[in-house]
Amino acid sequence: MGLYLHFRNLYFNKRFYLLGLGVALLLFLSYWFETLFFIAAYALAVLTLILFFDMVFLFAGKNQVSAKRLLPEKLSNGDENSIHVRVENNYPFKVVFEIIDELPVQFQKRDFLKHITLPSKTADAFTYSLRPVARGAYLFGSLNIYANGFFQLAKRRFVFDQSQEVACYPSFIQLRKYEWMAMVKQPQFFGLKKIRRIGHTMEFEQIKDYVVGDDFRTINWKATAKASKYMVNQFQDETSQPVYSILDVGRVMKMPFEGLKLLDYAINASLAFSKVTLQKKDKCGLMTFSDKVHDILQASGHSTQMQSVMEKLYRIDTNFSDSDFSNLHNQLKYRLKQRSMLMLYTNFEHISALDRQLTFLKAIAKKHLLIVIIFDNTEVLKLIEKPSEQLWDIYEKTIAEKFDYDKKRMVLLLRKHNIQTLLTSPQDLTINAINKYLEIKARGLF
Repeated sequence: MGLYLHFRNLYFNKRFYLLGLGVALLLFLSYWFETLFFIAAYALAVLTLILFFDMVFLFAGKNQVSAKRLLPEKLSNGDENSIHVRVENNYPFKVVFEIIDELPVQFQKRDFLKHITLPSKTADAFTYSLRPVARGAYLFGSLNIYANGFFQLAKRRFVFDQSQEVACYPSFIQLRKYEWMAMVKQPQFFGLKKIRRIGHTMEFEQIKDYVVGDDFRTINWKATAKASKYMVNQFQDETSQPVYSILDVGRVMKMPFEGLKLLDYAINASLAFSKVTLQKKDKCGLMTFSDKVHDILQASGHSTQMQSVMEKLYRIDTNFSDSDFSNLHNQLKYRLKQRSMLMLYTNFEHISALDRQLTFLKAIAKKHLLIVIIFDNTEVLKLIEKPSEQLWDIYEKTIAEKFDYDKKRMVLLLRKHNIQTLLTSPQDLTINAINKYLEIKARGLF
């Protein structure tokens, strides 16, 4: 049984086959040139002897190679995730290793191969990255290490059964990125806009002594008269307001861009956006809908709210249903008694699709501050920018310009009915959604 396992893990290198082909060619030519027969026989004997020693070196001893794959606790959807592999060479000679990692089936990658060379009794590690484009469970298979012999005629396979399952969550890497940006003093360097605050969009906090630099318009004259010294009103940003991310999970959100569905872009943006709202001392909540309302997470400013948002977003997926905005309106009317900011992630590819839902959007906007987020079709924009070289290109470009014009008409139509609108490319969704929130807060619209 042990011998069978050895032969099962034995492989021959290309060098062995090339040398064997050379010996066979000499034997073939020896039919006409007899002196070549002795050379071929000698070469065959040497090749056999070297192969024997190569096999002895490879299979002598135990635990000659050890390897381990190090996975993160969870994968971040849509981002590059680093995977580390550590290999240790316990052979008494330098070894060239070929490493094949069995990647999850979702990546459809069949050509993974890494080469590293390790001196005797040393270890080394390398890193490769994976970009998942779907949430869910990812199963990694075995880690296969092929050690080449001293003469590199044969190689031995070592299989490390490291079947590991890791969950892929919405982009927490993006979440950490914007969490850090929100703390720096000049976030506009990273794409966050510095919005000029208009008027007093703040709530009263306390009365304090006037110091040089305070706005004289905030002087409280009654308190000044009583204290016989200047006193000013101090304000703070309005806080603890409910902000909901509402995700359309209908068929319109299945459209893919660069491997990710529109819904996944919306999920990643909602996660980062929710973190920013909590940092701004507001309450964040979540809602999903298609033909009916599926999930509702009530707005809260509790420290555990982000974990609840993460778990809700992890399980969301699209379906092929048409989105029912009338049902969304009824549910909002019934469930949200307090005026809230609603970030509605959806998409309309034609003006007629928006016309059918406009009545319900107007009804929602009467009670809440509604921000409708729709997506630019980046493939259409590429067609518009593409130079026209033949008649068919002109037809394509004309149709693409019509689609782009319809998108701009949608924005104008929504704004005409006092509905805040954000038209953005999928890649810029997160930063634009955060900027829109900051703009609304600064302008005192909420």
